[in-house]
Amino acid sequence: MKKNIFLTLILFATLSSCKSFNFQINEPIMIDSLDCPENGTCNLELLPNKSIEFKSDEFGNLYPVISDGDKTLFQYTFQKNPLKNTEDSNYTEIIYAELPSEITEVSITNEELQNVKLYFGRLCYCKGATGYYAIKNGEFKISKASKDSITFKVDFKITEVPQIISTIHQTVSLK
Repeated sequence: MKKNIFLTLILFATLSSCKSFNFQINEPIMIDSLDCPENGTCNLELLPNKSIEFKSDEFGNLYPVISDGDKTLFQYTFQKNPLKNTEDSNYTEIIYAELPSEITEVSITNEELQNVKLYFGRLCYCKGATGYYAIKNGEFKISKASKDSITFKVDFKITEVPQIISTIHQTVSLK
């Protein structure tokens, strides 16, 4: 009987340790995302020792202030290819999240998304439809993909402005 309890505890501890993880990032990581719309480029950056704060200008528009800190900044950027011979055709979407310095498994939804300061930015010459917005409808997950890699999965919807990127599914090697 004692042997069965002991084996059960070892099995439980082994299975529990397989799911939990924590990674510390010491150097910036930047990777090009293959999961990107055809008409642009996407990249994901993990920036250690940074923090982000969103401030308001005199018109009430939000803008990010990135500074040195004790967090890891997640930044996903989509840049649409500009139209040839067309001025002001630049279009960028940015998704930010502020993660702890030790990245662990996370699964949060909706209002909880502000626990990681999940924000969407739409930057373009789009009168009245540009700026930064808190993401309040969606899901943000970090999970272990292998011994030295993690997977980010973000699904979200913004109601304030149109968006092209609504899903991010990216595995990052931390070697």
